Amino acid sequence: MASDIAIARGARLRPIAEVGATLGVPEAALTPYGRHIAKLDGQFLRSLDGRPDGRLILMTAINPTPAGEGKTTTTVGLGDGLNRIGKRAAICLREPSLGPCFGMKGGAAGGGHAQVVPMEQINLHFTGDFHAITTANNLLAALIDNQVYWDNSLGIDPRRIAWRRALDMNDRSLRAIVSSLGGVANGMPREAGFDITVASEVMAVFCLARDLADLEARLGRMIIASTSKRQPITAADIKAHGAMTVLLKDALQPNLVQTLEGNPAFVHGGPFANIAHGCNSLIATKTALKLADYVVTEAGFGADLGAEKFFDIKCRVAGLQPAAAVIVASVRALKMHGGVAKDALGAENLAALRAGLVNLERHIANVGGFGVPVAVAINNFTSDTPAEHALIRDTCAKKFGVEAIVCRHWAEGSQGIVDLAHKVVELAEGSEQAFSLLYPDEMPLMDKVRTIATRIYGAADVAADAKIRARFAEIEAAGFGHLPVCIAKTQYSFAADPTLLGAPSGHIVPIREVRLSAGAGFVVVICGEIMTMPGLPRVPAAQNIRLDGDGRIEGLF
Repeated sequence: MASDIAIARGARLRPIAEVGATLGVPEAALTPYGRHIAKLDGQFLRSLDGRPDGRLILMTAINPTPAGEGKTTTTVGLGDGLNRIGKRAAICLREPSLGPCFGMKGGAAGGGHAQVVPMEQINLHFTGDFHAITTANNLLAALIDNQVYWDNSLGIDPRRIAWRRALDMNDRSLRAIVSSLGGVANGMPREAGFDITVASEVMAVFCLARDLADLEARLGRMIIASTSKRQPITAADIKAHGAMTVLLKDALQPNLVQTLEGNPAFVHGGPFANIAHGCNSLIATKTALKLADYVVTEAGFGADLGAEKFFDIKCRVAGLQPAAAVIVASVRALKMHGGVAKDALGAENLAALRAGLVNLERHIANVGGFGVPVAVAINNFTSDTPAEHALIRDTCAKKFGVEAIVCRHWAEGSQGIVDLAHKVVELAEGSEQAFSLLYPDEMPLMDKVRTIATRIYGAADVAADAKIRARFAEIEAAGFGHLPVCIAKTQYSFAADPTLLGAPSGHIVPIREVRLSAGAGFVVVICGEIMTMPGLPRVPAAQNIRLDGDGRIEGLF
């Protein structure tokens, strides 16, 4: 089988105007970035107001493992499959971050015969959205330091500057730094640091903004420091939000590309799935819903993080009503949850697979608890056996009450996922379930966290010391108690301990830190050790990325 990049290069791409035309987008509404990428004009987006929405399908997954699940690949495949059976469908994905591309995860544009293209551009600089977000983030940092340097009329306490600079690259040496060294002319030395761009609150704001006016208002509400009396200072207080919006003006227009089969794909925004809500931009999702009958989008990591945040943050903010959800699992990943080591996953092991199915079972129950009908996609690997597929299908049907469908889109494209496409249409058009949020706005913040921990993670309770409880009380007293909570924890387990695979129960979820993201509109609750600036692995992917003799990129996938 050819590599992902070889398959992508062998595809005959449609001119982007033809792709837009499949959704009724006139060529004049497209700002092209070459022949195969375009942004949608803001005036055209405004003209869509009043149109009815299509049906929204969420793609989520079991807890990720090194064995691989294939959520993005299945998102792309399902979009192609829905188009194959005659539905006008589009997909919505996050933009890849350069950090993981050059670190250890690699690209994020799908794989095999279920990819979005042009793959190299999407995984690298694309349309410059991330560069704009990085620059806006660092403009704010510069304006904060400048305010303190000249007269500090706002009374910013340099010890309480919360805003960090950003870089879209993994670099552990920048996690904690001392800035402004070199004498009085360079400012006041202080401890500082960098986050990866996808962890910046600017990214979260960008992805939840409805339009430019909402973007500017949200940027202005971001709390960037406090005074010595602990009075909050916002980006609007230092008059930064206007210039930041100018930098983000073009970036906010959603990006249109295509799948290998020439179907439309919106790739826009990419907030960190741990420290933020981990979904593509709201403006791209809303645009796709106005243009397509079916829109398939994904949420970051497993359903315990991704689907919960998609429902309780993104759907809450936008009033979205998902019609169905698909949970992606693979035989290999389920066996790993059942205790099999990575190097032994190729052998049939029904006992381990049966043990690992408890992870899938909990995700099915959790997603169904939101009132969203569910199907399971078994992402086929060549090492899978018929007996393993049969065990998953039978267990899902007889014990979990859902249908599990083997999907071969990686090898066969849309033809290999038609059965799932038909099932999704059946669920979306025939279900009488009503979508509901996990908790109401008025619930106290601590109770919101406890509700997620007990009902989604299977925990017995949460652990919070007096300092954490005081912080919750402080946020509520400041008028932010109505906000949803955004849990930051390991993606590998329902627990805060990444080594607890399967479906652990009765554990305690420790709350280590609480951060108010007033601009994004949620409260980040950090449970366990979460890094907002990743490091590179011992052997970074960057060491294998190069240009060949013809100037083509090698090693990106």
